[in-house]
Amino acid sequence: MSTISAQLRNFKEPDRDEQTLLFFAIPPNRPKRVDATGQSIPEDGRHKMEINAVLTLAAEGAEDSYAGKLHLFSPYLAFSSLDRKSVRFTIPLCTVRRVERLNARAGVYALSLLLWHGMKIVVQLTSLRPVADQFCALLSMALKAELQAGKMKTVKPFSKTCYSEYLVSDTSPVSEKEREDGSLIDGGEKAGEGDLPVFQGGLGLKFKFPGDPKKLREASKTKLWTNYFKVHGRHLTLIRYPQATRFVQVGLPNRLRGEMWETLSGSIYLRFANPGRYEQILDENKGRINISTEDIEKDLHRSLPEYPAYQSEEGIGALRRVLQAYSFNNPETGYCQAMNILAAAILIYMPEEQVFWLLEVICDRLLPGYYSPSMHGTLLDQRVFESLVARCLPIIHDHFQEVDVQLSVASLPWFLSLYVNSMPMVFAFRVVDCFFCMGPKVLFQVGLAILKINGEKLLQIQDDGQFIHLMRDYFNSLGDSAHPNSSDSRARAITKFQELLLVSFREFAVITEETIFSERRRFRNEIVSSIESFSKRSAIRNLKTFERFTKEQVGLIYDALFKAVCNEPPPAPAPAPISLLTTKDAAEERPETRIGSKTFNVFLSEIATWARDEKVVMNGFQQRVDRDVADHELMDRLFFFWDFSCRGALSFQDLVTGLDGVIFGDLMDNIEWFFNLHDKNKDGFLTKDEVLTVSESLLFIFRFEIGDAYLGAVSRFMSNAFEYGDALLPRPEGTDEKDSPVPQVESNQPYLSLATFRMVLLADEVLESFFETDLSASFRLEPVPLMELTSNNNGFLGGLWSNIATDSNVKLFHKLSDEVGKTIGRHQVIHRPSIGRYTSIEDTRPRESLLTPAMLKSDVSPGSGDRTSITRFLSHSRCFDRRGEKSSSLNPISPAGFDPLVQATNAANALMERTPFAIDDAGDDDEDEDEDEEETEDDDVLDEVDAFLEAHDTGITDADREVAKGG
Repeated sequence: MSTISAQLRNFKEPDRDEQTLLFFAIPPNRPKRVDATGQSIPEDGRHKMEINAVLTLAAEGAEDSYAGKLHLFSPYLAFSSLDRKSVRFTIPLCTVRRVERLNARAGVYALSLLLWHGMKIVVQLTSLRPVADQFCALLSMALKAELQAGKMKTVKPFSKTCYSEYLVSDTSPVSEKEREDGSLIDGGEKAGEGDLPVFQGGLGLKFKFPGDPKKLREASKTKLWTNYFKVHGRHLTLIRYPQATRFVQVGLPNRLRGEMWETLSGSIYLRFANPGRYEQILDENKGRINISTEDIEKDLHRSLPEYPAYQSEEGIGALRRVLQAYSFNNPETGYCQAMNILAAAILIYMPEEQVFWLLEVICDRLLPGYYSPSMHGTLLDQRVFESLVARCLPIIHDHFQEVDVQLSVASLPWFLSLYVNSMPMVFAFRVVDCFFCMGPKVLFQVGLAILKINGEKLLQIQDDGQFIHLMRDYFNSLGDSAHPNSSDSRARAITKFQELLLVSFREFAVITEETIFSERRRFRNEIVSSIESFSKRSAIRNLKTFERFTKEQVGLIYDALFKAVCNEPPPAPAPAPISLLTTKDAAEERPETRIGSKTFNVFLSEIATWARDEKVVMNGFQQRVDRDVADHELMDRLFFFWDFSCRGALSFQDLVTGLDGVIFGDLMDNIEWFFNLHDKNKDGFLTKDEVLTVSESLLFIFRFEIGDAYLGAVSRFMSNAFEYGDALLPRPEGTDEKDSPVPQVESNQPYLSLATFRMVLLADEVLESFFETDLSASFRLEPVPLMELTSNNNGFLGGLWSNIATDSNVKLFHKLSDEVGKTIGRHQVIHRPSIGRYTSIEDTRPRESLLTPAMLKSDVSPGSGDRTSITRFLSHSRCFDRRGEKSSSLNPISPAGFDPLVQATNAANALMERTPFAIDDAGDDDEDEDEDEEETEDDDVLDEVDAFLEAHDTGITDADREVAKGG
């Protein structure tokens, strides 16, 4: 089984708005909103605007003003200073209780915002008056929408789930029932007022938090944050100053860590906007088992086993529910190794619901692609990290290259687990604090600092094992003094971990978010190409059988399939109802890429020449080759014919097996394959309607062939099919076959057997040649031109060219040049034939009929009783494209006066008239030719017929054979 995805190739850099949303930690996708009456609010009510502003805050008797930009992303209001460091906030509009226009001096446009907990923010709009009026109007509309949605009523109950509310409360009961490290004393769970939600902490409340609370100075840190919350807001309305960043770098208090993680990352906004969603996911998927749940069960007991909570069923159960909920909510991602380490670490400080939403933010926005099936985000950042090491630490990089040490053997676990699986937890959580506050650049800064601090020892290693051993020893000593031999007591008090943070944020402060984004753009195509190459090898290796193909030929099939998936991505499969999909004892199958009919048509156009409309266009300015995907019932019929598992979608293995059945077939195999392709109910007979469908399929394949050879062959096929079919129909017992009329058969009843079908096709030289060689040859396994990845042009000219040279603009240019070419009379379109056997306008001489004289003496006309069917066939032959477009021409290079309708009319007249066969001519007794010689020739023909019929079971009765011999 294999998965094929074009998501990496179709990656698009985030635009300016998306980058702004990421900076402010605003959820990019707004959930469906309803008003107080239950009516949905349309998405066009989403307001977005930015304006220059000056933020003024009164704190402790002093006013601070910051110039910056005020952003309205309904339902959020955000602000950042010009340097993007001094101050910023993201506030849901539902937390705003009052907006007032201040009576300021002339020319000053100021607004006062009163938040739900009493904090006041003054914003002075410094743009032009019309712009300010427009912003205020949009803000007013957005506030009214929040009021109608009833979101303002949910703020206070939601705040009860945050620990900061208890800290700022004057009558907080928390401290009386807490230990010094923040964990609860037995029976210390707080009760809520009525049914209001209450604060729920992580597993650390019961199983204690890592580290010594006295050494961590928990009480002092908690007091600092309490004062900060009282002045600068909390959870949903927190205003972030540089002071907050410094507090985070010192280390968050245990009880506040979970709340601050979700506030700094923005997951708190997802939890606020989707109440009860976590429990709903668990309820909807209760008892469901799939490949992700199986992998989760394998890793549960390997998740931080040293922590007491994960030695009990309570901790294991919480971890299981969180990971399963995430995999159910993100089926494309599912579960990835190392996700268990991350979730287990977060669960120590946060309850399950908060961990679920924080995982969503980490996997989707902070570290995209880290925990995907291909792990492309991790591989990309490893390449970026190697590049930064080469730039910042060139001596270490050169030494690693010289002794062939792979940096990723140690750094890959660092990034995947956010250092939790490498450092002692008490230090790793300090790194995680900075990660949520300052972004992914922290991972790179800390990694570079680790290498620099251990630089001298790293220059002495000779292999990967020594590198890993050195890093393990360093992490075990992070709590030791960095300068144990110093005479200064303050220097001796500095630990190695403190030294690590100091080097990270001072010496490597040049590593910014812009640096990371730029390096990712630089190496993205390289990583995508390597992942695609690995995916191809895996897909080929996972095939059950190559059939009769070589490994190189299977690779060509994969290339065509991958191109089709890129051009027409298959839709995500809809899961079946849980009760039908699995039971508790039966797991779902492993994910496998299966393509639908649209993607299959694109794939087939790369493989089969008749499945595409390939034309040479000349307009006096250019000559180009356009290739369009054809659309016909034959392609849909082939799609379901190759659907061996009857799933309505094809896998890579299905395509390999299906192509094997036609590419390697001989004459008889190909005839039988074409027969089975059109035998809908698989009863071994074609009905009259199916015979007409066969003719339409042949006309579709031959639509661009030169001359009338193939059109005449299909016409003769129709005539012979109905003639032979009627002649071989069983007569009622006791009647003379010569005098009895032809039995009437309904259009949906069995009519033509495989043996008769073979006889009809072999009666025509053109069709015999087609099925012997041309049908198999029309499936061509050729190298697919390499598809260029999206160019990462960052300069002005590069960006300008990428905006101009788009596919839509190229098509527009071609259309314009074609119109000009038609105006000046230079436009010409030549369709390339699919078969290309005949290069001149000529017809082939038909073979003589294989019917015996006894059959011919009976009153059998071509398709007697089926004139209506033949007429319907002729009408379809003029238009055999399902899109309703008439075939451009069966002769793509014919003169300008050639009319395909005239040709079709002539073919119809020829078909309705009995085709003269030489064997049908009755000789007179008075002719001069030697009758003995004619009889000898007839006997030779009949002997060949008898030999053919004996070799191929035609279903002819013994009576028919006696009549044939006596004729």
